[in-house]
Parts: sequence; structure tokens; C-alpha cells
Amino acid sequence: MRYLSLIFILFFLMTGCSSKNISTPHTKKSIIATEQNSTQTSEDDEFDDEFDDETKEVFDPLEGYNRVMTNINDKIYLYAFNPISKGYAFVVPKPVRVGVSNAFDNLKFPIRFVNNILQLKFDHSIKELGRFMVNSTVGVLGLFDVATKAGIKRYDEDFGQTLGYWGVGSGFHIVLPFLGPSNLRDTIGLAVDTAISPRTKSGLEYQIPKNNLESLGYASLYYTNKNSLHLGEYENLKKDALDVYTFFRDAYEQKRAKEISE
Repeated sequence: MRYLSLIFILFFLMTGCSSKNISTPHTKKSIIATEQNSTQTSEDDEFDDEFDDETKEVFDPLEGYNRVMTNINDKIYLYAFNPISKGYAFVVPKPVRVGVSNAFDNLKFPIRFVNNILQLKFDHSIKELGRFMVNSTVGVLGLFDVATKAGIKRYDEDFGQTLGYWGVGSGFHIVLPFLGPSNLRDTIGLAVDTAISPRTKSGLEYQIPKNNLESLGYASLYYTNKNSLHLGEYENLKKDALDVYTFFRDAYEQKRAKEISE
């Protein structure tokens, strides 16, 4: 039976090859028409796939809570966090704030390094190690991003992306207090990344804060400094949204899906 199947396949291939060698005006027109239809079908399929990706529904059983928390976060940002960031930006010159941002970014090295290894991206992890060594020495503890100027690219990876890399789904969408849009997978990832971050206190030898109060201080400085370099961006994103909650929810989920696929 196996040999009969093989003979049938060979006969089919030979017949196909011989038919390709027959060249008549009628067959040429048929081939051209078929190719055009195939191309059009392929384009339509690509469009449909793209449309499906953009309109894919987010699993959101906590929508009621999420909308309330989005509204609370919005008010905290507009009436507390944003004015503080503006005052900070007024007092602290931009070159200093950029240096602080670089230093905090350098401290994220363990998170990027570990997660690149966990995703089997060993080449990226080696480059991350090189970035950290260069910026920590020549860049004066990371205040200057010498590595980027030297052409050493940064490879941002976190534990949420690592879980996604290994096939863990996003789970339900959730809006975190102060931090904004997330999902179950990324919330777990955030907890793991926070535990190994040098600017938090969880018992690891290399971590800088001596207690939770100092850890909170580092977090406050990090987010205030970061926002001071992006003033007005949140308002610009929000102003054209018909529904602020769904806009940020869908944008977040699409962004994370793209990051995991890269």
C-alpha cells in the first residue's frame, strides 16, 4: 500500500510538471488570471488578519472595577502627580533629569539580563551585560548612556514577556492603582521583576534600599523623574479617545502582544 501511494504521488507530480510545459495562449491567460486571483486573495487574507488582530476582544470580566480605577488614576494623575512632576521639572534641570533616568535604567539590568536568558536570547543577555559594564564604569554609575552611543543596543524584557514567550496567556485585564493598565500575567511578572530589582528591598544582597521606606522613596523618584520627561503626553493621548478606558486597555494589550512576539 505504501508503494502504491508513492507511485500515485510520483505520477501526480510528473503530470503536473508535464502540464506546466504546455504553453498556449489560453493556458497563459488562465495562469495569469489565477496568479492575479491568488495575489488578491492573499492581500485580502492579510487585511482580514490585520483587522481581526485589531478588533480582537480583550477578556475583561472586571470592567466595572477597571473603569472606576481608571477614573481614580486619572484624577490622581491630573491633580496630584502631574503638578508634582511639573514642579520637579521646574527645579531640576533637564540634563540632570536625563542623567537620573539613565541611572535608573542601568539599575534595571538584572531584570533585562535574567529575562533575556529565560527567553533563550543569550546573545541579547551578553549585550545587556556589556551595556551594564560600560555604563557603570565609563558612564559613571549609569548617569551617562555611553553604551547606546557606542552602538550597544538595549533589549528590554520583563517576566511578563517571559511568561508570554513560553505560551502563558494574558488572562483577564486589570487596572492597577497608580500604575494603570495591566493583566493577570503581567501583574505576576511585575511582582517577580520588583523582587529582583536593585531599587527595591526583598532581601537580595545587591539591592540598594535598606528598608521599605527607602524602597518607596526610590519608586517615587523614579516615577516623578520619568513623568517629568514626558509631560503632556498623557493628555495628548487621552484627548482624542472616545472612550478613555477602552482606548488605554486595547492599546496596552496590543503593545504587550507586539513586545512578546518580537
